[in-house]
Amino acid sequence: MVDKNIYIIQGEINIVVGAIKRNARWSTHTPLDEERDPLLHSFSHLKEVLNSITELSEIEPNVFLRPFLEVIRSEDTTGPITGLALTSVNKFLSYALIDPTHEGTAEGMENMADAVTHARFVGTDPASDEVVLMKILQVLRTLLLTPVGAHLTNESVCEIMQSCFRICFEMRLSELLRKSAEHTLVDMVQLLFTRLPQFKEEPKNYVGTNMKKLKMRAGGMSDSSKWKKQKRSPRPPRHMTKVMPSSELPTPNGTTLSSNLTGGMPFIDVPTPVSSVSSEAASAVVSPSTDSGLEFSSQTTSKEDLTDLEQPGSPGYSTAAEPGSSELGVLEQPDLQTQQERAHVEKAQSASVESIPEVLEECASTADHSDSASVHDMDYVNPRGVRFTQSSQKEGTALVPYGLPCIRELFRFLISLTNPHDRHNSEVMIHMGLHLLTVALESAPVAQCQSLLGLIKDEMCRHLFQLLSVERLNLYAASLRVCFLLFESMREHLKFQLEMYIKKLMEIITVENPKMPYEMKEMALEAIVQLWRIPSFVTELYINYDCDYYCSNLFEDLTKLLSKNAFPVSGQLYTTHLLSLDALLTVIDSTEAHCQAKVLNSLTQQEKKEPARASHEAVDVIREASNTDKKFTRKPPRFSSLLPDPRELIEIKNKKKLLITGTEQFNQKPKKGIQFLQEKGLLTIPMDNTEVAQWLRENPRLDKKMIGEFVSDRKNIDLLESFVSTFSFQGLRLDEALRLYLEAFRLPGEAPVIQRLLEAFTEHWRNCNGSPFANSDACFALAYAVIMLNTDQHNHNVRKQNAPMTLEEFRKNLKGVNGGKDFEQDILEDMYHAIKNEEIVMPEEQTGLVRENYVWNVLLHRGATPEGIFLRVPPGSYDLDLFTMTWGPTIAALSYVFDKSLEETIIQKAISGFRKCAMISAHYGLSDVFDNLIISLCKFTALSSESIENLPSVFGSNPKAHIAAKTVFHLAHRHGDILREGWKNIMEAMLQLFRAQLLPKAMVEVEDFVDPNGKISLQREETPSNRGESTVLSFVSWLTLSGPEQSSVRGPSTENQEAKRMALDCIKQCDPEKMITESKFLQLESLQELMKALVSVTPDEETYDEEDAAFCLEMLLRIVLENRDRVGCVWQTVRDHLYHLCVQAQDFCFLVERAVVGLLRLAIRLLRREEISGQVLLSLRILLLMKPSVLSRVSHQVAYGLHELLKTNAANIHSGDDWATLFTLLECIGSGVKPPAALQATARADASDTGAQSDSELPSYHQNDVSLDRGYTSDSEVYTDHGRPGKIHRSATDADVVNSGWLVVGKDDIDNAKPGSGPSRPGPSPLVNQYSLTVGLDLGPHDTKSLLKCVESLSFIVRDAAHITPDNFELCVKTLRIFVEASLNGGCKSQEKRSKSHKYDSKGNRFKKKSKEGSMLRRPRTSSQHATRGGHSDEDEDEGVPASYHTVSLQLLDLMHTLHTRAASIYSSWAEEQRHLETGGRKIEADSRTLWAHCWCPLLQGIACLCCDARRQVRMQALTYLQRALLVHDLQKLDALEWESCFNKVLFPLLTKLLENISPADIGGMEETRMRASTLLSKVFLQHLSPLLSLSTFAALWLTILDFMDKYMHAGSSDLLSEAIPESLKNMLLVMDTAEIFHSADTRGGSPSALWEITWERIDCFLPHLRDELFKQTVIQDPVPMEPHSQKPLISAHLAPAAGDTRTPGHPPAPEIPSELGACDLEKPDPRATSSSSPGSPVASSPSRLSPTPDGPTPLAQSPLILQPLASPLQVGVPPMTLPIILNPALIEATSPVPLLATPRPTDPISTSEVN
Repeated sequence: MVDKNIYIIQGEINIVVGAIKRNARWSTHTPLDEERDPLLHSFSHLKEVLNSITELSEIEPNVFLRPFLEVIRSEDTTGPITGLALTSVNKFLSYALIDPTHEGTAEGMENMADAVTHARFVGTDPASDEVVLMKILQVLRTLLLTPVGAHLTNESVCEIMQSCFRICFEMRLSELLRKSAEHTLVDMVQLLFTRLPQFKEEPKNYVGTNMKKLKMRAGGMSDSSKWKKQKRSPRPPRHMTKVMPSSELPTPNGTTLSSNLTGGMPFIDVPTPVSSVSSEAASAVVSPSTDSGLEFSSQTTSKEDLTDLEQPGSPGYSTAAEPGSSELGVLEQPDLQTQQERAHVEKAQSASVESIPEVLEECASTADHSDSASVHDMDYVNPRGVRFTQSSQKEGTALVPYGLPCIRELFRFLISLTNPHDRHNSEVMIHMGLHLLTVALESAPVAQCQSLLGLIKDEMCRHLFQLLSVERLNLYAASLRVCFLLFESMREHLKFQLEMYIKKLMEIITVENPKMPYEMKEMALEAIVQLWRIPSFVTELYINYDCDYYCSNLFEDLTKLLSKNAFPVSGQLYTTHLLSLDALLTVIDSTEAHCQAKVLNSLTQQEKKEPARASHEAVDVIREASNTDKKFTRKPPRFSSLLPDPRELIEIKNKKKLLITGTEQFNQKPKKGIQFLQEKGLLTIPMDNTEVAQWLRENPRLDKKMIGEFVSDRKNIDLLESFVSTFSFQGLRLDEALRLYLEAFRLPGEAPVIQRLLEAFTEHWRNCNGSPFANSDACFALAYAVIMLNTDQHNHNVRKQNAPMTLEEFRKNLKGVNGGKDFEQDILEDMYHAIKNEEIVMPEEQTGLVRENYVWNVLLHRGATPEGIFLRVPPGSYDLDLFTMTWGPTIAALSYVFDKSLEETIIQKAISGFRKCAMISAHYGLSDVFDNLIISLCKFTALSSESIENLPSVFGSNPKAHIAAKTVFHLAHRHGDILREGWKNIMEAMLQLFRAQLLPKAMVEVEDFVDPNGKISLQREETPSNRGESTVLSFVSWLTLSGPEQSSVRGPSTENQEAKRMALDCIKQCDPEKMITESKFLQLESLQELMKALVSVTPDEETYDEEDAAFCLEMLLRIVLENRDRVGCVWQTVRDHLYHLCVQAQDFCFLVERAVVGLLRLAIRLLRREEISGQVLLSLRILLLMKPSVLSRVSHQVAYGLHELLKTNAANIHSGDDWATLFTLLECIGSGVKPPAALQATARADASDTGAQSDSELPSYHQNDVSLDRGYTSDSEVYTDHGRPGKIHRSATDADVVNSGWLVVGKDDIDNAKPGSGPSRPGPSPLVNQYSLTVGLDLGPHDTKSLLKCVESLSFIVRDAAHITPDNFELCVKTLRIFVEASLNGGCKSQEKRSKSHKYDSKGNRFKKKSKEGSMLRRPRTSSQHATRGGHSDEDEDEGVPASYHTVSLQLLDLMHTLHTRAASIYSSWAEEQRHLETGGRKIEADSRTLWAHCWCPLLQGIACLCCDARRQVRMQALTYLQRALLVHDLQKLDALEWESCFNKVLFPLLTKLLENISPADIGGMEETRMRASTLLSKVFLQHLSPLLSLSTFAALWLTILDFMDKYMHAGSSDLLSEAIPESLKNMLLVMDTAEIFHSADTRGGSPSALWEITWERIDCFLPHLRDELFKQTVIQDPVPMEPHSQKPLISAHLAPAAGDTRTPGHPPAPEIPSELGACDLEKPDPRATSSSSPGSPVASSPSRLSPTPDGPTPLAQSPLILQPLASPLQVGVPPMTLPIILNPALIEATSPVPLLATPRPTDPISTSEVN
């Protein structure tokens, strides 16, 4: 079957032939004419050939193409006919009728290219001529772009391109045609450059020859060159003759590739321009047939290729070149070519579009088959199996497929088109050049090709930068585009070019020239932004320029420029401002993205449970760096590694600053500069010439003139040598070396100096180049001649006078200079022309273009040194450094834009910028940045600037403020960890919201103890119109308001209400409360700063008032409670703040109340935490340090708070000190005891000092100033510690030993429970008179409710045995007694004092108590609800007072009784427990002495105290309790001394007190009380008579009892007492008589004793007849008959013995120690040691130790009265008394009306042991 393609060709033949025949010139129709006509003849010949074949491949393409090409070439054909031939050719190409694999294809292509580029035709009219031109373009395009186009040679490609350019630039042609030519060129350039990676560089020595012969046709080569396009081979195609097998065939490295176009499918289906697919990679995806080819496509030459190429000796190069060059002449240039283009198109190069499936398909099977052809085969079999035999049939030429040379030539031509200084280049041409360069750069990685890179570095960059200053915007924009492409892809090769480019852009942006169009600035900015967006570009700027000694600080300068540019001067925001902001944000964006990635990375690592490495970032960076190592092995010399660490960069930057300073100084005075650098350690001392020379050479900032002067100085000869030796002149001609040398400095004008410089130069040059010329002189002369020639040729002044020197004159001048001979004439000629054509430019002299050229050359030279190394870094390497430099300007710019802009998107952009900055600063822990950010944002919330009344409406109606507020709070919640200073601003904002009542309810409600709801609001109900404005003022302003304004005051408008609602919504979203709840997650440092910010809010005149402070205090407390896990770290701050608020307060106010409540709340919540509880309890002493008047006003809160505290935490309080603090507080609050004076003193002293003290600094007092904390003192203390009262004159009637003021020392002192030095209970206590029923403290006024609450707290402790511990027992007892005293007579003491304080306030009496009204006036601006709380609410008290006091007293009685009865069992259980635990420390005694001293005696005194109450019921109840208590069986164990003290300390004081007129209203009741008391006295006396008899002081005791009987006889107004007393007395006397007490011991049953005498002497004073009534005889009767009498009274004395104890007093009950009540065991000091204990040690007061102790103090100075005791048979269990009865004369004297004995007065203080 005949090939269909043959028919296609036949059809085309018919069309063309038909057209030719129709043409007028061929009117004849004879075959002969056809024969003669060559065109028709060739067609007919072709027909015959076609008829004889069945497959088109049987004939060479040339055969069927030739006739058509002849038509195209023919000058005689008309346009339409030429057009038809062109169409046919185009069809053959697009139908793929030409087999790329056919061996004749290359030749056919060559012919086609030649014919079409040289097409001739007879012109008719311009329009139809243009149609032909259009078709020519179309054929050329199809030719180059179809697969067969790859067979074209370099020369053909250049000609094709040139033809297109010609059409493009021919302005006479229509625009449509020109544009078509342009599009064709675009496609061609795209194709050529896309194929660039497939071509290999020729070896160096080959490049030159190749370029030169590019305009020639190669000839005499073998046909073997017909193999396919060498897709990837940048190596020159082999066009050697057969003789040189060494370089004949391609290596098997896949260099040759065949096209596997199946079925001859046309490459271009439709003859329209091919749209390009973006890249090789993209198309690879499309075409499945490409398997292995692409991987190699971008690799540079492999080793084998190199070995194959680098055969410089191979003579084939020259031989191959020569025949071609001789054989063929230069191509004709067709008419259209202008002279200018002839100059341009000498050599060319190309790239390719990957839209060429052919290219892809060819890749398919290369790797598999390529090995089959060995390198030395003579024949080459291509992958399709077609054998190419190297034959030289075609005049011996081999047609080499095009490669790099044409691409290079094309590239060079395009670059030359962009030269703005070339007058031939019109604007259109420049634009075209830029357009095509853009395509080229977009299509190929040009940088991989060294020869192209050279062009880019020099001419291309040069022209582009020159174009930046043209005024045409389209050229300017196009050049910016090309620049971007260059620097995006190959900036590592263009370090100094990039620097220059950026400087130019910065110049354009900053220039203030009014002619400069705004668009240019905008575009320049856009160009910068676009560069900044390139990943890690900014980092590279920083590393390569800012951290390079001799480059500008590009990054820093750009950042400054951009931030400055982001601020609109006019206030109007333009695009440039936003662009600048964008650029700044680019750094932030990328840094933030890297941070996010690192965060995610570390999270995933943690999920994998890998141990996260702290140095992730460093490791990543190093890893990436090691990857880059493979690509870029060159490291800039200034760095120690490819990725220097930030410290190294900082050092470099510091050094750079010094270098700049040194350079400036050098430019003024060289020596000064060198000296400066030596001082700074950058240059060595003494001067090292090589080092300085190196510095002079490498520092471009140095003034060249100064360098010249410095090196040519006579003193610096050595330096000059070193300087010259830094140049490498090897292989340079003398004039070239001289040019290089003279660029480095400015040659001075003086001849001797020039001579010095040139001598050094010539010497060095000769050494470098193997000493050419005869001698150095010859060399020197030649160098001088060159300088003279340069001046002659280029100096204007010289040229005015003489004509410039000619070559002949130059030669003549140098005749015979070379050691008597001439120099080589060629060299002189070259030098002459080099100087003539290009001036040796002296630095500092040039201007304009000359200067530009000089600067450019310097730039290129620098680029070639190691300085030009440009470091590429992995993204994210130096983010922190960059961020540190940019955050300031960026945040400033963001703030400005946010402030000025109204557009939603821009505001959002700014906020997103803020958030990103925050994220980065959080990631790197940069708190200064974060603070700055928060402070900026806080300004925009409008919260700080507005006045409070307007705030809700202003804030509510300002959406920008909402965004700012939400951002501030969001950032604070999210990154609070790194917030420091910024907390202050956030707190300010919170305060403003609080003042404006915009905070959520939960934040302004706080816990309260007293309020029934348990919560109160911090906000006042009524807000005065202006804070702090007095009511009078606001009233006046209201009056003065005019009508319309008035209405606005009355109620908020709907807009305002809406605004407030919006504001509330916004704040709700901000969730300010989260700041408190989330504070537990804050880092400690941030938490401390937050607390510092809150603490700093204290009331002052200007900024904060009391409520602000209260609000901040509440927040502080809530934060502390949230952070209770680590409260130890922040406790000190809080404690100091509370101390300051409470102790410094002069008057009561709401804030003080909140502080007190806060302190207690903290205590309640924190006591459960072991590690802090001690400190917390210590801090409660702050309350004791407060002014008493202030403390009493908050007593309510404290009382309730303490109650809560004890209820929840009593079990957590373990130390005595802490109990002491709590009980002291209870006393101060409940009963108005003044806080310990010692504490008060320090608090006052401290008030001047602003800083609070730490707990350990709380005032300490020493044990020896004040005695122990028990409310009573041992007798020994009374004397030993406090100078003994010597003579006490008393009237006999004054039996009130105690209340007379005896021993009431240090009345105001009270414990402050300071830890003592000794083992015992710490705490100085007041000295209390033990012989008084009251504690002897000065009780101030107290608050009834507080007292009730305190009693409730106390009862909670007492009733639960677990809470009674050895640590708090005595304190409990003492506090009970104080409360008793406070509740006495219905709290009358407090009421009196209160009224007194009201009356005498002005006189400054002791209580600085303000009246309630006073305090109201003194407390400005607190709402009514605050004012009524605290203080004494007298009104509400009045009704319930008597009742409440009544219950309190009865409750106290009950508590005292409970304690009294349980004391023994509690103590014994403690002792038992201590025995089991065998703990060290103070021993707990459970014996009766201890019990008496510590429990029973004080409790009895307390009960007795209430027996003296004015209220009858309380008195009676108390007496009942006292009676029970005294007769309780535990007390029976007491010995005589304790019983004696019972009389002295309980009963006698009670009777004394009852003698006073306690309740004038209730006379009858008082009589009854007195009677019961006297009866009790006699009962107790009789019950314990036996033990009492053993006392040495029995007589005195007895006399005192008689004394009371006397007083009570005369006390009452009714008969009740006068009847009862004698009865009791009779009873006692009879019993005593029965016991034979009145008989002398020696005369058994004999004469009466001295006691008898004294007794009657005393009784006769008030009952003279009693003796006769009882004892008729004067002599005492025998006791026996009296026995029945005596028994009766004895038994009657047991009227109501407690616990049913009916035993006679003679038998003390055996001690029963119940042990079930266990408690803490803490040592009690041995009471016996009291009198001897040193003053420093804690003294244990034991009221019962009355007997003489072995180490008692001084004995009596006077001999005592001694009464011998009487022996009596009745003294059961009591041994006969052998002790003399020693009377205490002072006591007897004080209590008896007549002196007993005429004894001398005691001159010495009375001995302790004798006091009763």
